[in-house]
Amino acid sequence: MLHPLLWGYGKDNGPDTWHKLFPIAKGRRQSPIDIQLWNTKFDSSLKPLNFNYDPSTARGIVNKGYSFNVEFDDSTDKSVLSGGPLTEKYRLAHFNFHWGSRDDQGSEHSVDELKYAAELHLVHWNTKYKTFCDAMHHPDGLAVVGVFLTVGSAQPELQKVIDAFDSIKKRNMYAVFTNFNPAGLLPNNHDFWTYAGSLTIPPLSECVIWIVLHEPINISKEQLSKFRSLYSTTKGEHPKQHMMENWRPCQPLEGRQIRRFLK
Repeated sequence: MLHPLLWGYGKDNGPDTWHKLFPIAKGRRQSPIDIQLWNTKFDSSLKPLNFNYDPSTARGIVNKGYSFNVEFDDSTDKSVLSGGPLTEKYRLAHFNFHWGSRDDQGSEHSVDELKYAAELHLVHWNTKYKTFCDAMHHPDGLAVVGVFLTVGSAQPELQKVIDAFDSIKKRNMYAVFTNFNPAGLLPNNHDFWTYAGSLTIPPLSECVIWIVLHEPINISKEQLSKFRSLYSTTKGEHPKQHMMENWRPCQPLEGRQIRRFLK
């Protein structure tokens, strides 16, 4: 990954400037998008999602400077996603979040222009390819599940992640993080929208099958403030900067079809 100073979410290196380093930023299948409900199409060929996660695959948590990743051992098929729009098994590599400085924005996708407080991305790669990096070069290489977060009661499973923040306060800090089942971060209802898109951070590769769940999960105001307490700067770097706004605005749909699954 590039040094975060080359790209970020500030005035001089934010999403509006990313196309200078990554021309694909102006591509025809960029993410996120605004999901306009009238423009979604029910597709009876879509299957229910199958989240088969093993807590033993959780490995660590790292401050990336633009967000934090909870990383998983993806050398086996122990934690995989299948079903939905997918024809293969996809291994879980990591998950991360995007959030804002206010409670009424922070999600990357929106629904009829409604933004949520934050958005969880569970990132998986297609097992028909050799590695995560190899998969990124193919249009069906990655499957990312997006989960909206809305301000309400505290989310107990999420608290386990937040409790590790003291060990990763600044950029590049890493801590061991084990025995965690990310299925605990999913809503009860797994109905979804799906479309062909891209990574929402550089290199913005157009390799993602997006699966955005209809139902949000809760996050408390206190939990959200902990997200904003993380630093995007390294130890000893001044001025210190908090991660306050790490979401990319919605991109043009460019004629893509958004399909929906409803039980």
